[in-house]
Amino acid sequence: MKFYSGFSLKNEHHYFKDFINPSEYSVCGFSYGAIKAFHFITQQLNAGKRVDTLQLFSPAFFQTKAEKFKKIQLMGYRKNSEKYLNEFISLCFSPYEKKIIEHDKSSIEELEELLYYEWNIDKLKNLAQKGIKIEVYLGGEDKIIDAAGAREFFLEAATVTYIKEANHFLLTN
Repeated sequence: MKFYSGFSLKNEHHYFKDFINPSEYSVCGFSYGAIKAFHFITQQLNAGKRVDTLQLFSPAFFQTKAEKFKKIQLMGYRKNSEKYLNEFISLCFSPYEKKIIEHDKSSIEELEELLYYEWNIDKLKNLAQKGIKIEVYLGGEDKIIDAAGAREFFLEAATVTYIKEANHFLLTN
C-alpha cells in the first residue's frame, strides 16, 4: 500500500486505518494526496505495473468553488502561512476537537495546484474500465471540500462511501 498525504501533512494515514486496503497493489491519498495518488496510478499503469485499487479519502475537490474562494485562500496563505495552516487544520477536524497531526513543508504552488485541480471523469472511468477499483470516501460534515459536489461527481466512476457525520479526516468524534 502506498499512501499520499494531504496538504502540509505527513503520517496521517492512521486516521484512515479502518478504510485502507493494505494490499501492495493499493494506492491511497488523502485530500491533496488524492491527486498525487491518481497521478501515481496513471504512471504505474503506463509503466506496465500492477495496481488494483485507488482509494481517495476526502479528495481535494474544489472545481465547484468560485474563483473568489480560491483567491481568498491563496491570499490568506501568502499573508501568513502559519496562521492559514492552523486555521486550515482546525477546519479539517471541525466540527470535532482538533487532534495532533504532523506537519510537513507546504508551498503556495501546492495550494494553488489543489485549489485549481480539475478531476477528469473520463480518466477516472478509463481507470475503472482497466479493472482498477476506485473507492472514494467523503464526510458529510467536511468543512474543506464540497463533499456533496464530490459525491455527485465521483459516483460516475467510483464506489463512494459517504459518512454523514464525518469531517475531512473522516472522523465522527
